[in-house]
Amino acid sequence: MLKVWSRRSWLKIASLAFPSRTLSFASPGPVLGLADEESSRNPEPVPDLFPTQPPELAREMVTVAHFDLKRVKELVEARPSLARTSWDWGFGDWEDALGGASHMGNRPIAEYLISKGARPTLFSAAMLGHLEVVKAFVAAQPGIQRIRGPHSITLLAHAKAGGESARPVFDFLKSLGDADADPPVSLSESDANSVKGTYVFGRGASQQIDVTLDRAQVGWARKGMMGRPIFHLGDRVFYPSGAPTVRIRFGESGPSMVMTINDPMVVLVARRTPEQK
Repeated sequence: MLKVWSRRSWLKIASLAFPSRTLSFASPGPVLGLADEESSRNPEPVPDLFPTQPPELAREMVTVAHFDLKRVKELVEARPSLARTSWDWGFGDWEDALGGASHMGNRPIAEYLISKGARPTLFSAAMLGHLEVVKAFVAAQPGIQRIRGPHSITLLAHAKAGGESARPVFDFLKSLGDADADPPVSLSESDANSVKGTYVFGRGASQQIDVTLDRAQVGWARKGMMGRPIFHLGDRVFYPSGAPTVRIRFGESGPSMVMTINDPMVVLVARRTPEQK
């Protein structure tokens, strides 16, 4: 069962995901490899990731594509290919820059990215109010309206984010009856409180996971990384936003609570620190 986390919540997290602009294109980057004899700039070792672009650059681009047109233009003008870049927010929750603008209902950023080569999708079409495009998708692939976008955000939610200009798309999707999220599975207060705490899976400072509770929403975050909501499926089993096939299970093991993550096999087991309740 899939639930949509609010666009406001994602905007809040996105604004924290890249708090400082450490990447600048004001001056040329370092010369990589062997410099020619006439160059006065010292060469630097070629990074192992070359020729792929720096991950931090992709992350910034996808982040600011949610809300910052000025920075989007700066990045794309410096590196045009960034208009098509993608980022994995965790558990395979891939999002490209256009996807971020689309679920935020940010038409100016979406239209700018498309003009610079971003690949339009069903989700961008829904937000932009392209009714005939959405209808063609549904006719060509019946049931496609049930596919979720980044962060498990529904197609109907993308149309709603588009406002009045996307109203015909919203009405069409609403008429299909299954383009929206399923109702969430209730989570009792006692169960929610029972899974809160810090879970450890190694000795390093980053080898910890914080499970938090904000009103009725359970959050999951590895130390030093951006958090994400996890949605209840029943019996203290959850899935992380954007990854509906992943399972995060909580269960007692002796005196402590243990978290087990399946994706689809068991990939991590963490135990809550003793002081946590």
